[in-house]
Amino acid sequence: MRFALKTVDTANRVIAVDVEASDEAAARDLARHRGYAVVSISRQAVFALPTFGRRQTFPTTLFSIELLALLEAGLNVVEGLQALSEKEVKPEHRLVLTNLLGALQRGESLSQAVEHLPQQFSPLYVATVRSSERTGNLKEALARYVAYQEELDKVRKKVLSALVYPAILIVVGTLVLGFLMFYVVPRFARVYEQLSTNLPFFSNLLLSVGRWIGANGIAAATVLCMAIGGAAYLLLHPPFRIALLRGLWRVPALGKRLRIYQLARFYRTVGMLLRAGIPALKALEMVSGLLAPNLRAQLSRSVKLLAEGRMISVALTSTGLATPVATRMLTVGERSGQMGEIMDRIARFYDDETARFVEVFTRVFEPLLMTVLGLAVGLVVVLMYMPVFELAGSIR
Repeated sequence: MRFALKTVDTANRVIAVDVEASDEAAARDLARHRGYAVVSISRQAVFALPTFGRRQTFPTTLFSIELLALLEAGLNVVEGLQALSEKEVKPEHRLVLTNLLGALQRGESLSQAVEHLPQQFSPLYVATVRSSERTGNLKEALARYVAYQEELDKVRKKVLSALVYPAILIVVGTLVLGFLMFYVVPRFARVYEQLSTNLPFFSNLLLSVGRWIGANGIAAATVLCMAIGGAAYLLLHPPFRIALLRGLWRVPALGKRLRIYQLARFYRTVGMLLRAGIPALKALEMVSGLLAPNLRAQLSRSVKLLAEGRMISVALTSTGLATPVATRMLTVGERSGQMGEIMDRIARFYDDETARFVEVFTRVFEPLLMTVLGLAVGLVVVLMYMPVFELAGSIR
């Protein structure tokens, strides 16, 4: 079971903590073992929506945009945080801002303040803020982080928008088929029972299913609901999701596109860290969590090669984390000393390639899906009416 705890640490800071435990008592003991005093505890829902990556409730991007706007208006960091805290209506978000203000008032830097809240601020965000403290330009660092998130969201929105219409088609087609099988077919089956004519084989098979559904409607609905619930449970189960992802990676065409999508995120994040002044070796170590599990071993080998003194282009190419185009661009970046900018350009190149694939895929998949659903519905209707056509022909 997973529990959400509101705790107080040794520095008297209120911190939200998530723990996995067998029961509430075990969750409290685990928190105390970590040095936290438990204020409140609540059990998280079992059937929550699946989260991909790190759970993050605080809107980091929106916070950065608003703080950047206030800094550009002439406010300092403390005044900006106070203004954001005063306007915030959600208690959990106001608590985060209050913790940041408290840390700053104790004399800590902003990077130390956000580092104390790992549930809300990623290591990437901490590194971005810390880099601004070296240069004294927090506005530039926040603008860089906002631009980074906007680029990631742009690609994600393209993929999600491409999946909306097929999802609607699948839902509507399934509802139509369900209406035919659970309502229309059983009534046709009762009508045909009164006829002495021989039914075609496939029509008889369909109507037999309809008769069974008509006689066992509750059982059929229960089986269907259990199947849907079982599928939802499996999708929420991390080992199954990992196995499913591995299976998708084995599909040649799809696996290649998934790899390109992962590499785009990888290059964009590393490029942002390099432009923030983070050393290349540290940047590669920080982004390992962004990659799919089957690519992390390759990244580990790249880190070892880089630690041995190899060039970035050699380390990434030899471990399969760079395409031929990326290798040539990395070589250019090593010669010019602008590796961060080059990696960002590689990410944009990969994003454009992903966008073209999504566009072609939707153009082909949507008509194909409509054809399949239309054939399925049409087949059921034809099989229901085929005995009527044969009966009409025999009357003539």
